[in-house]
Amino acid sequence: MRGLLRGLVWPSVILFGCGLLQGCRSGDSAGDEQPVAIPSTATTFQLKGIVVASDAAKGVVTVDSEAIPGLMGAMTMPYKLAQPGVATELHPGDHITARLRVAESGSAIDQIVVTAQAKPDYKPNKFYNVPTPGQAVPDFKFLNQSGRTIAVDQFRGKVLLVTFIYTRCPLPDYCIRLSRNFANIQHQLAADPQLYNKTHLLSISFDPAYDTPKVLHSYGNAYAGSGAFAHWDFAAPADLDAVEQFFDVGVSPGSNNTLTHSLSTAVIAPDGKIFRWYPTNDWTPAAVVDDVKQAVAQAAS
Repeated sequence: MRGLLRGLVWPSVILFGCGLLQGCRSGDSAGDEQPVAIPSTATTFQLKGIVVASDAAKGVVTVDSEAIPGLMGAMTMPYKLAQPGVATELHPGDHITARLRVAESGSAIDQIVVTAQAKPDYKPNKFYNVPTPGQAVPDFKFLNQSGRTIAVDQFRGKVLLVTFIYTRCPLPDYCIRLSRNFANIQHQLAADPQLYNKTHLLSISFDPAYDTPKVLHSYGNAYAGSGAFAHWDFAAPADLDAVEQFFDVGVSPGSNNTLTHSLSTAVIAPDGKIFRWYPTNDWTPAAVVDDVKQAVAQAAS
C-alpha cells in the first residue's frame, strides 16, 4: 500500500463527521459555533486540513480543517472511516484534501488525497512514480484476454491509451466509468479510420488472481465487443508491482472482495513516452481523443 505518497486517493473512503451535528466546536472559538443545518439536497464542498490523530482500532481520524465556505468555520473534529484500515495510512501532521458531500442523511467524504506528508513513522516498502510528459514507459509485459503475451513496445508508432480497472469493481464512478469512457473513445476513433489505425487501447487489471484471460475476455466483450479486441486489449501485468508503481496506482484489499484503489489513465505517444497522464476520473472521452490527435500530429512533425 502506498500510504503517504503524493496523490494517494481512497475512492471508497466515507467519513461521518460530528462537525455537522450539535455539540462539535471549533478549537479556536469553543462555545461560539452553532450547529450547521445539513442541506436538503446533496452539496459538495472541498475540505482541507491537517491530520491531528488517527485511531486505527476505532477507524477514526481527527482532522483540523480550514474553514469550509458556505458550510462551517475552521474546526477540529473526528471522522469515522467506513473502512477502518485506512486510518493506518493517515498520520498526525499529514496535510490532506478531500471532497465532502453533505446531505440530509449526513456528511460523507469519498476522496482523500495526501498533499504533504509528515515525517513518516515507518519506511514505505514501495516508492511510486508520478508519470510525467516525456517520461519513457518501460516495456511492460501483459497476458491479455486471449491468453497471449503482449508488451508496451509492440505498440510503438501508435498512440497507446492505458487505464486501470478490475472486473469486480462495483462503483459506477470508477472502473465502470473508465471502461465506458474507453468504449466511447473506441467508438469515436472507429469513425476516423486513419486515426483508428494509429491508436490502441489497453485496460490493465490489478486483480490478476481473479481476472484471468477468460474473465477479461467476458468483461471485454461487454464493453468492446468481440470484434474489437484487435484494437482494445484487456490484460493483467506480468509484474504487477512494477506496473502499479510506474503508473502511480495504489491498491489495497477492501470488503466483500472489493479493492480500494487509486486511478490512473495515460496517453502514451508513438515514441513510447508519456504524453498526458490523468490521476482522476474527471477526464472526458473528447479530451482524450483530442490528446490522441495532438500526439499523432507531434509525431508526424
